[in-house]
Amino acid sequence: MAGHRLFVAARPPAAVCAALTAAMGGVPGARWQTDEQLHVTLRFIGEVDRHQAEDIAVALDRVRHPAIEASLGPAGTFERHGRIDTLWVGLQPRELLASLHARIDGALRTAGVAPDGRTFLPHVTLARFSRGAAGPADAALRIIVPTVEPFAIERFALYESRLGSEGASYEPIAHYRLDRIGPNP
Repeated sequence: MAGHRLFVAARPPAAVCAALTAAMGGVPGARWQTDEQLHVTLRFIGEVDRHQAEDIAVALDRVRHPAIEASLGPAGTFERHGRIDTLWVGLQPRELLASLHARIDGALRTAGVAPDGRTFLPHVTLARFSRGAAGPADAALRIIVPTVEPFAIERFALYESRLGSEGASYEPIAHYRLDRIGPNP
């Protein structure tokens, strides 16, 4: 039986995605994300079977957190094995997004998912670089982060990632609403 490769994410509003898509370009060797791929990962889960996927979907329904007024932050890169492999733009406020991440992580633990041991850095991936071609060291400096109005993150979703010859495609399989924007939880 094939497993399900899952993650939890929030999608920026269409206007923010359009502004990010318009900012893409000018970085040699970059494989740019499509509009449909733009999201902020709140928690990567990985491969699970159907039963655990169902438990995860139920557990996420218990997450309570205020909606977040977010804004785009500076661009940055991730390295793997000494070379840049990902170009991203950050999201602010980090503290509230980290609080939501912690709530999601706690809910996932009740569904048998091991705690996330990595430091959470809220971001939207803009481009990836293939293994053979290292991304330029100044990739983040070449991106002009668009100026957009602050936007509300009012919902998140459980996504399934499917890898194909054209890259990954992401399908939302369950949606969850956050509470109205309020004080820090």
